[in-house]
Amino acid sequence: MPTMQVTRTDGDYGFTATDANNHTLRMDIPVDKGGSGNGFRPMQVLLAGLGGCSAVDVVSILKKQRQDLQNLSISIDGEREAGKEPSLWQHAVLVFELTGAVDEVKAYRAVELSIDKYCSVAETLRLAGAKLEWKVVVNGNTVTV
Repeated sequence: MPTMQVTRTDGDYGFTATDANNHTLRMDIPVDKGGSGNGFRPMQVLLAGLGGCSAVDVVSILKKQRQDLQNLSISIDGEREAGKEPSLWQHAVLVFELTGAVDEVKAYRAVELSIDKYCSVAETLRLAGAKLEWKVVVNGNTVTV
């Protein structure tokens, strides 16, 4: 099991998470909530984890298919439950933008496999009730299959 240490490092609500390899991630809450706004909000970390998890899957799948992926960018927009505590992610939309000599169908399938089968963060969010939607754009063209 990975070890994480979370330590208060900035005012009342600023924390730094550090893993066993000394990688760090800053978290805070917005100024209007009493924080300093100097880091990711903890719930944003979940969406960042979703993007990172899926990105690794997509790159791995496309490498195995010998696709010449030059760049991958994922935009994630999420909506949380209103008027609830805790307020879970109820909906997220991911837009995968890929560039390079990449077959559009292979790119679409790589994203589909990641979101629907391989990405543990996606499954964690789904099991918590979140609806995940996604689209794929290759070299500026939206892919429809």
